[in-house]
Amino acid sequence: MTDTARGHNGPTDFLPKLLTVWREGYGLTQLRADALAGLTVAIVALPLSMAIAIASGVGPERGLFTAIVGGFLVSALGGSRYQIGGPAGAFIVLVAACVTATGVEGLILATILSGVILIGAGALRLGTYIRYIPYPVTVGFTAGIAVIIFASQLHEMFGLTLPGAEPGEIIAKVEALWAARGTVTWGAVGVTALTAGVILALRRVRPHWPGMLIAVALTSVVVAVMGLPVATIGTRFGDLPNLLPAPVLPDLSMWRQALPWAASFALLGAIESLLSAVVADGMSGARHRSNAELVAQGVANIGSGLFGGFCVTGTIARTATNVRAGSKGPVSGMLHALFLLAFLMVAAPLAAYIPLAALAGVLGVVAWGMAERHEFAALLRSTRGDALVVSVTFLLVVFRDLTEGIVVGFALAGLVFIKRMSESAAMRPREEHIETPRADRVVYHLEGPYFFGAAAQLGGVLDRIAETPRALVLEMSGVPLIDSSGARGFHRLAARAAKRGGRLYLVGLRPSLRRQLQAQGLEEPEVQFLADLAAVDAVLDAQPGGESR
Repeated sequence: MTDTARGHNGPTDFLPKLLTVWREGYGLTQLRADALAGLTVAIVALPLSMAIAIASGVGPERGLFTAIVGGFLVSALGGSRYQIGGPAGAFIVLVAACVTATGVEGLILATILSGVILIGAGALRLGTYIRYIPYPVTVGFTAGIAVIIFASQLHEMFGLTLPGAEPGEIIAKVEALWAARGTVTWGAVGVTALTAGVILALRRVRPHWPGMLIAVALTSVVVAVMGLPVATIGTRFGDLPNLLPAPVLPDLSMWRQALPWAASFALLGAIESLLSAVVADGMSGARHRSNAELVAQGVANIGSGLFGGFCVTGTIARTATNVRAGSKGPVSGMLHALFLLAFLMVAAPLAAYIPLAALAGVLGVVAWGMAERHEFAALLRSTRGDALVVSVTFLLVVFRDLTEGIVVGFALAGLVFIKRMSESAAMRPREEHIETPRADRVVYHLEGPYFFGAAAQLGGVLDRIAETPRALVLEMSGVPLIDSSGARGFHRLAARAAKRGGRLYLVGLRPSLRRQLQAQGLEEPEVQFLADLAAVDAVLDAQPGGESR
């Protein structure tokens, strides 16, 4: 089965792409390419995983546990050739809030429960529908996440000392940070600026170099040599472990507190991972299996939680890096996880020297890239509907809640779509100069979908006719869709025409739509289905009192 084969609602829905690649023929050449791509991705994922973990309110080692266990399982079982799983910046706010509310134990349980939910969603084949999240919603969501991530790193960027815990809400957060402006550590500011500057400079002059790792390593050396008074992983968290912990099942008695967080993790993870898979498809020409991907994400979250990690999802930046690095399939993602494990086993003590301001600089650059500034501005200049959806989604994500932003944005996008579709449905009198005039019939031409948003147009058609003729003809060759509300509208129109001594004729209707209307009870003699206007005229001429042309 190739990437372009469909397999919808069949057994291949859940077939891991690893097996597909293996069946196509996998040899030493592919392994060599995957090893290089995996190493490249691991170099990118190393500082990023620790930075995301710290920003999420847990230790940096948990970010590595997540990337190692979750990343391996996502690649081994997933429905995408190139997907790289691990901790994602989009989860920072949710994870931090979950840790505050339930503690690390609650976070781990919520991660495992989210895995169960994702497996269920994949088994029910919901991945097909999650892909239909409107573009303005995704842009508003990612832009909002970018703002939140950047705001969450300001205290580390400036080396601020807060009198208490940092507030979660962005307005309260900014107020607390402003109140602590007198505690700025200029060494931290310099480290942040140097980190961001090196990353951005290397992207311009040496785009294939591992800019994030080089920047973090360079600033770590600078801080150690100059003895700058800035916080490091070692001073804040101590030494990292050099092995994965043994799998442990968390306290299940907390499931009621953890379940709402699990649902949010699952929803966000499903959206993020499938968006990442779509991006990979666009870059490579491959085709992912959305339901297999959801199941793999679920298994990966369960595995990550058992080993002390947190939420796993497909990551767009690392997945794109994997494709650009020449990956041939899921083996590169599995090797990236093994390379991270090797770092944990061999070089974990070196992580103690990494300045937290450097990791904040890394996340600042990530947030800047996530903001999708050009896309956001383009949507604001687009239609009023798109501008409204992207703005509301963005504002809700920033000032309210991630899940609320997605749900409300999706609902609002649906209303905008309904309005546009209803406006596309048109009903106008047929141009009489191109037809032979007849006094006993009136012809209307219908265009567009007739669903609940447009069905009201049918109600007033008889009111616009001074005298009801024997035949009210609706020419429907331009109607692609009729829902139950539209069918009900035709029922009512036929009944009103009959009360006024006329009859409804539906002309040029597609056979599938005719069968649909008949299934809902719209049949003769209430209405007559005919092929064209000539057939209507023939019926009228055959009736007593009919006029011949």
